[in-house]
Amino acid sequence: MIERNNQNQDPWWPRYADRMDGMQASEIRELLKIIDQPGVISFAGGIPDPELFPRDAARQAYEAVLSDPVSASKALQYSVSEGDSDLRAWIVDHMAMQGVACSINNILVTSGSQQGLEFLGKTFISPGDTVLVNAPTYLGALQAFACNQPIYDALATKATNRTAASYRETALSRGSKVSFSYVVPDFANPTGETLTLEERHRELGLVHDLNIPLVEDNPYGQIRFEGDPLPALLALECQRVGSINNSQVIYCGSFSKVFTPGLRVGWVCASKEIIQRLCLIKQASDLNSPAINQRVMHWLAEREFGNQIAKTKASYGAKRDAMLAALEKYMPIDVDWTHPQGGMFIWLTLPESKDAGQLLDRSLKEVGVAFVPGQAFYADKSGKNKVRLSYSLPTVDTIEEGITKLAGLLKAP
Repeated sequence: MIERNNQNQDPWWPRYADRMDGMQASEIRELLKIIDQPGVISFAGGIPDPELFPRDAARQAYEAVLSDPVSASKALQYSVSEGDSDLRAWIVDHMAMQGVACSINNILVTSGSQQGLEFLGKTFISPGDTVLVNAPTYLGALQAFACNQPIYDALATKATNRTAASYRETALSRGSKVSFSYVVPDFANPTGETLTLEERHRELGLVHDLNIPLVEDNPYGQIRFEGDPLPALLALECQRVGSINNSQVIYCGSFSKVFTPGLRVGWVCASKEIIQRLCLIKQASDLNSPAINQRVMHWLAEREFGNQIAKTKASYGAKRDAMLAALEKYMPIDVDWTHPQGGMFIWLTLPESKDAGQLLDRSLKEVGVAFVPGQAFYADKSGKNKVRLSYSLPTVDTIEEGITKLAGLLKAP
Protein backbone atom coordinates (compact mmCIF):
# COMPACT_ATOMS: atom_id res chain seq x y z
CA MET A 1 0.00 0.00 0.00
CA ILE A 2 1.21 3.51 -0.74
CA GLU A 3 1.88 5.31 2.53
CA ARG A 4 0.28 8.73 2.43
CA ASN A 5 1.98 9.90 5.61
CA ASN A 6 5.58 9.25 4.62
CA GLN A 7 6.84 12.63 3.50
CA ASN A 8 10.40 11.33 3.12
CA GLN A 9 9.25 9.19 0.19
CA ASP A 10 6.61 11.45 -1.31
CA PRO A 11 6.66 15.24 -0.86
CA TRP A 12 3.08 15.48 -2.07
CA TRP A 13 1.67 13.40 0.81
CA PRO A 14 -0.07 16.29 2.64
CA ARG A 15 -2.07 17.14 -0.49
CA TYR A 16 -3.51 13.72 -1.31
CA ALA A 17 -7.17 13.02 -0.58
CA ASP A 18 -7.92 10.61 2.27
CA ARG A 19 -9.20 8.04 -0.25
CA MET A 20 -5.63 7.47 -1.48
CA ASP A 21 -4.85 5.66 1.79
CA GLY A 22 -6.85 2.65 0.67
CA MET A 23 -5.45 2.40 -2.85
CA GLN A 24 -2.65 0.03 -3.74
CA ALA A 25 -0.90 -1.31 -6.80
CA SER A 26 -2.06 -4.62 -8.23
CA GLU A 27 0.29 -7.30 -6.95
CA ILE A 28 -0.37 -9.22 -10.16
CA ARG A 29 0.48 -6.29 -12.44
CA GLU A 30 3.65 -5.63 -10.46
CA LEU A 31 4.56 -9.32 -10.66
CA LEU A 32 4.09 -9.34 -14.44
CA LYS A 33 6.80 -6.69 -14.73
CA ILE A 34 9.25 -9.01 -12.99
CA ILE A 35 8.45 -12.22 -14.83
CA ASP A 36 8.30 -10.85 -18.37
CA GLN A 37 11.66 -12.34 -19.25
CA PRO A 38 12.90 -15.36 -21.21
CA GLY A 39 12.92 -18.68 -19.44
CA VAL A 40 10.18 -17.96 -16.90
CA ILE A 41 7.16 -20.25 -16.93
CA SER A 42 4.28 -18.08 -15.80
CA PHE A 43 1.12 -19.31 -14.10
CA ALA A 44 0.67 -15.79 -12.70
CA GLY A 45 -1.54 -13.54 -14.82
CA GLY A 46 -5.08 -14.56 -15.73
CA ILE A 47 -4.28 -13.51 -19.28
CA PRO A 48 -6.04 -14.80 -22.40
CA ASP A 49 -3.89 -16.74 -24.83
CA PRO A 50 -3.07 -14.37 -27.74
CA GLU A 51 -3.07 -17.37 -30.08
CA LEU A 52 -6.84 -17.33 -29.68
CA PHE A 53 -7.29 -13.67 -30.60
CA PRO A 54 -9.35 -13.29 -33.80
CA ARG A 55 -6.69 -11.26 -35.59
CA ASP A 56 -7.97 -11.76 -39.13
CA ALA A 57 -11.56 -11.12 -38.11
CA ALA A 58 -10.54 -8.00 -36.19
CA ARG A 59 -8.73 -6.70 -39.27
CA GLN A 60 -11.83 -7.31 -41.35
CA ALA A 61 -13.97 -5.65 -38.70
CA TYR A 62 -11.91 -2.45 -38.69
CA GLU A 63 -11.90 -2.37 -42.48
CA ALA A 64 -15.67 -2.88 -42.60
CA VAL A 65 -16.32 -0.19 -39.99
CA LEU A 66 -13.97 2.36 -41.55
CA SER A 67 -14.59 1.70 -45.26
CA ASP A 68 -18.14 3.00 -45.16
CA PRO A 69 -18.26 6.80 -44.73
CA VAL A 70 -21.37 6.78 -42.52
CA SER A 71 -20.05 3.98 -40.33
CA ALA A 72 -16.61 5.59 -40.12
CA SER A 73 -18.05 8.94 -39.07
CA LYS A 74 -20.01 7.25 -36.31
CA ALA A 75 -17.03 5.16 -35.18
CA LEU A 76 -14.61 8.11 -35.04
CA GLN A 77 -16.98 10.55 -33.32
CA TYR A 78 -18.06 11.09 -29.74
CA SER A 79 -20.86 8.71 -28.80
CA VAL A 80 -23.65 8.48 -26.28
CA SER A 81 -22.50 7.54 -22.80
CA GLU A 82 -24.78 4.49 -22.59
CA GLY A 83 -22.93 2.87 -25.48
CA ASP A 84 -23.44 1.99 -29.13
CA SER A 85 -27.08 1.08 -29.67
CA ASP A 86 -26.30 -1.85 -32.00
CA LEU A 87 -23.86 -3.36 -29.51
CA ARG A 88 -26.32 -2.87 -26.66
CA ALA A 89 -29.01 -4.61 -28.72
CA TRP A 90 -26.65 -7.58 -29.24
CA ILE A 91 -26.01 -7.68 -25.48
CA VAL A 92 -29.78 -7.66 -24.86
CA ASP A 93 -30.10 -10.78 -27.02
CA HIS A 94 -27.11 -12.35 -25.28
CA MET A 95 -28.66 -11.73 -21.86
CA ALA A 96 -31.96 -13.17 -23.09
CA MET A 97 -30.14 -16.42 -23.88
CA GLN A 98 -29.16 -16.49 -20.21
CA GLY A 99 -32.76 -16.05 -19.11
CA VAL A 100 -32.66 -12.29 -18.54
CA ALA A 101 -35.34 -10.28 -20.32
CA CYS A 102 -34.17 -6.69 -20.69
CA SER A 103 -33.94 -3.76 -23.11
CA ILE A 104 -31.10 -1.49 -24.19
CA ASN A 105 -32.18 0.84 -21.37
CA ASN A 106 -30.89 -1.83 -18.98
CA ILE A 107 -27.41 -1.88 -20.56
CA LEU A 108 -24.39 0.39 -20.07
CA VAL A 109 -21.26 -0.29 -22.13
CA THR A 110 -18.09 0.14 -20.07
CA SER A 111 -14.35 0.10 -20.67
CA GLY A 112 -14.06 -3.51 -19.57
CA SER A 113 -16.03 -4.91 -16.66
CA GLN A 114 -13.41 -3.39 -14.36
CA GLN A 115 -14.83 0.05 -15.06
CA GLY A 116 -18.26 -1.27 -14.19
CA LEU A 117 -16.96 -2.35 -10.77
CA GLU A 118 -15.36 1.05 -10.23
CA PHE A 119 -18.62 2.83 -11.07
CA LEU A 120 -20.65 0.56 -8.82
CA GLY A 121 -18.30 1.27 -5.94
CA LYS A 122 -18.74 5.00 -6.48
CA THR A 123 -22.50 4.58 -6.70
CA PHE A 124 -23.09 2.48 -3.59
CA ILE A 125 -20.15 2.77 -1.17
CA SER A 126 -19.77 5.68 1.22
CA PRO A 127 -16.64 5.83 3.41
CA GLY A 128 -16.91 3.29 6.21
CA ASP A 129 -19.64 1.20 4.57
CA THR A 130 -19.38 -2.59 4.78
CA VAL A 131 -19.06 -4.59 1.56
CA LEU A 132 -19.59 -8.35 1.60
CA VAL A 133 -16.99 -10.25 -0.44
CA ASN A 134 -15.82 -13.84 -0.53
CA ALA A 135 -12.55 -14.70 1.14
CA PRO A 136 -10.70 -14.99 -1.20
CA THR A 137 -12.13 -12.74 -3.89
CA TYR A 138 -11.11 -11.04 -7.13
CA LEU A 139 -8.23 -8.65 -6.46
CA GLY A 140 -9.45 -6.19 -9.11
CA ALA A 141 -12.73 -5.76 -7.24
CA LEU A 142 -10.90 -4.87 -4.03
CA GLN A 143 -8.92 -2.31 -6.02
CA ALA A 144 -12.03 -0.92 -7.72
CA PHE A 145 -13.78 -0.40 -4.40
CA ALA A 146 -10.76 0.82 -2.43
CA CYS A 147 -10.99 4.55 -3.14
CA ASN A 148 -14.45 4.59 -1.53
CA GLN A 149 -12.88 3.45 1.78
CA PRO A 150 -15.07 0.44 2.56
CA ILE A 151 -14.86 -2.08 5.38
CA TYR A 152 -15.08 -5.73 4.33
CA ASP A 153 -16.90 -8.65 5.86
CA ALA A 154 -16.35 -12.20 4.63
CA LEU A 155 -19.33 -13.43 2.62
CA ALA A 156 -20.04 -17.09 3.35
CA THR A 157 -21.42 -18.83 0.26
CA LYS A 158 -21.26 -22.35 1.67
CA ALA A 159 -23.78 -23.59 4.24
CA THR A 160 -23.24 -21.42 7.31
CA ASN A 161 -24.93 -20.21 10.44
CA ARG A 162 -24.40 -16.59 9.44
CA THR A 163 -27.65 -14.74 8.86
CA ALA A 164 -28.59 -11.36 7.48
CA ALA A 165 -28.92 -10.18 11.07
CA SER A 166 -25.35 -11.24 11.87
CA TYR A 167 -23.96 -9.27 8.91
CA ARG A 168 -26.03 -6.27 9.91
CA GLU A 169 -24.97 -6.50 13.56
CA THR A 170 -21.29 -6.87 12.66
CA ALA A 171 -21.52 -3.74 10.55
CA LEU A 172 -23.30 -1.83 13.31
CA SER A 173 -20.62 -2.86 15.82
CA ARG A 174 -18.12 -1.10 13.54
CA GLY A 175 -20.28 1.98 13.17
CA SER A 176 -21.09 0.90 9.62
CA LYS A 177 -23.92 -0.30 7.40
CA VAL A 178 -23.92 -3.08 4.80
CA SER A 179 -23.67 -1.49 1.36
CA PHE A 180 -23.74 -4.39 -1.11
CA SER A 181 -22.57 -7.93 -1.77
CA TYR A 182 -20.12 -8.98 -4.50
CA VAL A 183 -19.67 -12.45 -6.03
CA VAL A 184 -18.04 -14.12 -9.03
CA PRO A 185 -20.48 -17.02 -9.47
CA ASP A 186 -18.84 -19.06 -12.24
CA PHE A 187 -15.24 -20.37 -12.17
CA ALA A 188 -14.26 -17.61 -9.79
CA ASN A 189 -11.03 -15.71 -9.82
CA PRO A 190 -8.97 -16.85 -7.92
CA THR A 191 -10.37 -20.24 -6.85
CA GLY A 192 -12.00 -21.55 -10.04
CA GLU A 193 -15.03 -22.54 -7.95
CA THR A 194 -18.67 -22.18 -9.02
CA LEU A 195 -21.70 -21.43 -6.88
CA THR A 196 -24.21 -24.25 -6.78
CA LEU A 197 -27.88 -23.56 -7.50
CA GLU A 198 -28.61 -23.79 -3.78
CA GLU A 199 -25.85 -21.29 -3.01
CA ARG A 200 -27.20 -18.91 -5.65
CA HIS A 201 -30.65 -18.96 -4.10
CA ARG A 202 -29.08 -18.47 -0.67
CA GLU A 203 -27.22 -15.37 -1.85
CA LEU A 204 -30.38 -13.92 -3.33
CA GLY A 205 -32.23 -14.55 -0.08
CA LEU A 206 -29.46 -12.82 1.87
CA VAL A 207 -29.45 -9.62 -0.18
CA HIS A 208 -33.24 -9.46 -0.04
CA ASP A 209 -33.15 -9.84 3.74
CA LEU A 210 -30.53 -7.09 3.92
CA ASN A 211 -32.23 -5.03 1.18
CA ILE A 212 -28.92 -4.40 -0.60
CA PRO A 213 -27.68 -4.83 -4.18
CA LEU A 214 -25.83 -7.97 -5.28
CA VAL A 215 -23.07 -7.40 -7.84
CA GLU A 216 -22.72 -10.46 -10.09
CA ASP A 217 -19.33 -10.32 -11.84
CA ASN A 218 -19.35 -12.97 -14.56
CA PRO A 219 -16.49 -12.70 -17.08
CA TYR A 220 -15.83 -16.46 -17.18
CA GLY A 221 -19.32 -17.94 -17.41
CA GLN A 222 -19.08 -18.83 -21.11
CA ILE A 223 -15.85 -20.81 -20.64
CA ARG A 224 -17.33 -24.06 -19.32
CA PHE A 225 -15.57 -27.35 -20.15
CA GLU A 226 -17.86 -29.80 -18.41
CA GLY A 227 -21.11 -30.00 -16.46
CA ASP A 228 -24.40 -28.27 -17.08
CA PRO A 229 -24.53 -24.46 -17.07
CA LEU A 230 -26.21 -22.84 -14.09
CA PRO A 231 -28.57 -19.86 -14.36
CA ALA A 232 -27.17 -16.41 -13.80
CA LEU A 233 -28.07 -14.85 -10.48
CA LEU A 234 -29.77 -12.08 -12.43
CA ALA A 235 -31.93 -14.64 -14.25
CA LEU A 236 -32.98 -16.22 -10.95
CA GLU A 237 -33.64 -12.78 -9.53
CA CYS A 238 -35.86 -11.79 -12.47
CA GLN A 239 -37.89 -14.96 -11.94
CA ARG A 240 -38.19 -14.05 -8.29
CA VAL A 241 -39.25 -10.41 -8.64
CA GLY A 242 -40.87 -10.49 -12.10
CA SER A 243 -38.79 -7.85 -13.90
CA ILE A 244 -35.23 -6.64 -14.24
CA ASN A 245 -36.40 -3.20 -13.19
CA ASN A 246 -37.34 -4.65 -9.80
CA SER A 247 -34.05 -6.52 -9.50
CA GLN A 248 -31.48 -6.11 -6.74
CA VAL A 249 -28.87 -7.94 -8.85
CA ILE A 250 -26.42 -6.00 -11.02
CA TYR A 251 -24.67 -8.05 -13.69
CA CYS A 252 -21.19 -7.19 -15.01
CA GLY A 253 -20.14 -8.84 -18.29
CA SER A 254 -17.08 -8.68 -20.50
CA PHE A 255 -15.83 -9.57 -23.98
CA SER A 256 -12.21 -9.66 -22.80
CA LYS A 257 -11.91 -13.34 -21.90
CA VAL A 258 -13.58 -14.61 -25.10
CA PHE A 259 -12.39 -12.12 -27.74
CA THR A 260 -9.59 -9.83 -26.66
CA PRO A 261 -8.93 -7.56 -23.67
CA GLY A 262 -7.29 -5.02 -25.97
CA LEU A 263 -10.60 -3.52 -27.10
CA ARG A 264 -11.64 -2.96 -23.45
CA VAL A 265 -15.37 -3.58 -23.91
CA GLY A 266 -17.61 -4.74 -21.09
CA TRP A 267 -21.10 -3.98 -19.88
CA VAL A 268 -23.40 -3.62 -16.89
CA CYS A 269 -26.94 -5.01 -17.01
CA ALA A 270 -29.28 -3.76 -14.29
CA SER A 271 -32.51 -1.91 -13.59
CA LYS A 272 -32.91 1.22 -15.70
CA GLU A 273 -32.67 3.43 -12.59
CA ILE A 274 -29.25 2.03 -11.71
CA ILE A 275 -28.09 2.30 -15.33
CA GLN A 276 -29.11 5.96 -15.35
CA ARG A 277 -27.04 6.59 -12.21
CA LEU A 278 -24.05 4.76 -13.64
CA CYS A 279 -24.38 6.75 -16.85
CA LEU A 280 -23.90 9.98 -14.88
CA ILE A 281 -20.62 8.62 -13.54
CA LYS A 282 -19.63 7.49 -17.04
CA GLN A 283 -20.20 11.01 -18.34
CA ALA A 284 -17.97 12.44 -15.62
CA SER A 285 -15.31 9.77 -16.17
CA ASP A 286 -14.64 9.34 -19.90
CA LEU A 287 -17.84 10.55 -21.64
CA ASN A 288 -18.12 7.28 -23.57
CA SER A 289 -16.17 4.12 -24.27
CA PRO A 290 -14.27 4.40 -27.61
CA ALA A 291 -16.92 4.30 -30.32
CA ILE A 292 -14.70 2.52 -32.84
CA ASN A 293 -13.98 -0.31 -30.39
CA GLN A 294 -17.67 -0.73 -29.76
CA ARG A 295 -18.46 -0.88 -33.48
CA VAL A 296 -15.68 -3.41 -34.05
CA MET A 297 -16.81 -5.51 -31.11
CA HIS A 298 -20.37 -5.54 -32.42
CA TRP A 299 -19.11 -6.72 -35.83
CA LEU A 300 -17.06 -9.46 -34.16
CA ALA A 301 -19.80 -10.54 -31.77
CA GLU A 302 -22.37 -10.91 -34.54
CA ARG A 303 -20.10 -13.08 -36.67
CA GLU A 304 -17.55 -14.77 -34.42
CA PHE A 305 -18.95 -15.20 -30.91
CA GLY A 306 -19.82 -18.89 -31.25
CA ASN A 307 -16.49 -19.70 -32.91
CA GLN A 308 -14.55 -17.86 -30.23
CA ILE A 309 -16.39 -19.67 -27.45
CA ALA A 310 -15.64 -23.04 -29.05
CA LYS A 311 -11.94 -22.23 -29.58
CA THR A 312 -11.50 -20.88 -26.07
CA LYS A 313 -13.20 -23.83 -24.41
CA ALA A 314 -11.18 -26.36 -26.39
CA SER A 315 -7.86 -24.66 -25.67
CA TYR A 316 -8.35 -23.90 -21.99
CA GLY A 317 -10.05 -27.22 -21.36
CA ALA A 318 -6.98 -29.08 -22.62
CA LYS A 319 -4.70 -26.87 -20.52
CA ARG A 320 -6.80 -27.36 -17.41
CA ASP A 321 -6.63 -31.12 -17.93
CA ALA A 322 -2.85 -30.92 -18.32
CA MET A 323 -2.45 -28.91 -15.12
CA LEU A 324 -4.74 -31.15 -13.07
CA ALA A 325 -2.92 -34.24 -14.34
CA ALA A 326 0.48 -32.73 -13.51
CA LEU A 327 -0.67 -31.68 -10.04
CA GLU A 328 -1.95 -35.18 -9.38
CA LYS A 329 1.26 -36.76 -10.64
CA TYR A 330 3.90 -34.53 -9.06
CA MET A 331 2.56 -32.56 -6.08
CA PRO A 332 3.25 -33.65 -2.48
CA ILE A 333 0.33 -35.36 -0.74
CA ASP A 334 -0.09 -32.48 1.72
CA VAL A 335 -1.02 -30.02 -1.09
CA ASP A 336 -4.69 -29.69 -2.13
CA TRP A 337 -6.27 -27.93 -5.11
CA THR A 338 -9.61 -27.09 -6.68
CA HIS A 339 -11.01 -28.87 -9.76
CA PRO A 340 -12.68 -26.15 -11.85
CA GLN A 341 -15.23 -27.01 -14.51
CA GLY A 342 -14.26 -23.95 -16.54
CA GLY A 343 -12.49 -20.62 -16.50
CA MET A 344 -8.77 -19.99 -16.07
CA PHE A 345 -7.70 -20.78 -12.50
CA ILE A 346 -6.75 -23.51 -10.03
CA TRP A 347 -6.36 -22.71 -6.33
CA LEU A 348 -3.72 -24.49 -4.28
CA THR A 349 -3.72 -24.91 -0.52
CA LEU A 350 -0.27 -25.55 0.89
CA PRO A 351 0.51 -26.81 4.38
CA GLU A 352 -0.05 -24.15 7.07
CA SER A 353 3.69 -23.88 7.60
CA LYS A 354 4.29 -22.71 4.03
CA ASP A 355 4.37 -19.05 3.05
CA ALA A 356 3.43 -18.61 -0.63
CA GLY A 357 5.19 -15.24 -0.86
CA GLN A 358 8.48 -16.76 0.27
CA LEU A 359 7.88 -19.71 -2.03
CA LEU A 360 7.45 -17.36 -4.98
CA ASP A 361 10.80 -15.70 -4.29
CA ARG A 362 12.50 -19.11 -4.28
CA SER A 363 10.54 -20.31 -7.28
CA LEU A 364 11.55 -17.37 -9.46
CA LYS A 365 15.22 -17.60 -8.43
CA GLU A 366 15.66 -21.37 -8.39
CA VAL A 367 13.31 -22.87 -10.98
CA GLY A 368 11.92 -19.93 -12.99
CA VAL A 369 8.23 -20.58 -12.26
CA ALA A 370 5.82 -17.75 -11.40
CA PHE A 371 2.43 -17.79 -9.69
CA VAL A 372 0.38 -15.42 -7.53
CA PRO A 373 0.52 -15.80 -3.73
CA GLY A 374 -3.00 -16.12 -2.37
CA GLN A 375 -2.66 -13.32 0.16
CA ALA A 376 -3.37 -10.78 -2.59
CA PHE A 377 -6.97 -12.01 -2.85
CA TYR A 378 -7.94 -11.53 0.80
CA ALA A 379 -9.18 -8.19 2.07
CA ASP A 380 -7.57 -8.95 5.45
CA LYS A 381 -4.33 -10.21 3.84
CA SER A 382 -4.72 -13.71 5.22
CA GLY A 383 -4.27 -16.80 3.03
CA LYS A 384 -0.48 -16.93 3.24
CA ASN A 385 -0.47 -20.64 2.36
CA LYS A 386 -2.63 -20.21 -0.76
CA VAL A 387 -1.52 -20.08 -4.40
CA ARG A 388 -3.35 -19.10 -7.58
CA LEU A 389 -2.29 -20.87 -10.76
CA SER A 390 -3.54 -19.78 -14.18
CA TYR A 391 -3.40 -22.23 -17.08
CA SER A 392 -4.71 -19.95 -19.85
CA LEU A 393 -1.40 -18.61 -21.19
CA PRO A 394 1.27 -21.38 -21.06
CA THR A 395 1.29 -24.31 -23.46
CA VAL A 396 0.36 -27.84 -22.41
CA ASP A 397 4.04 -28.86 -22.44
CA THR A 398 5.21 -25.92 -20.34
CA ILE A 399 2.37 -26.53 -17.88
CA GLU A 400 3.75 -29.98 -17.04
CA GLU A 401 7.30 -28.66 -16.91
CA GLY A 402 6.34 -25.81 -14.60
CA ILE A 403 4.28 -27.95 -12.24
CA THR A 404 7.10 -30.52 -12.08
CA LYS A 405 9.55 -27.79 -11.05
CA LEU A 406 7.17 -26.21 -8.54
CA ALA A 407 6.37 -29.57 -6.98
CA GLY A 408 10.07 -30.37 -6.67
CA LEU A 409 10.58 -27.09 -4.83
CA LEU A 410 7.78 -27.94 -2.41
CA LYS A 411 9.25 -31.36 -1.74
CA ALA A 412 12.71 -29.96 -1.08
CA PRO A 413 13.70 -29.26 2.56
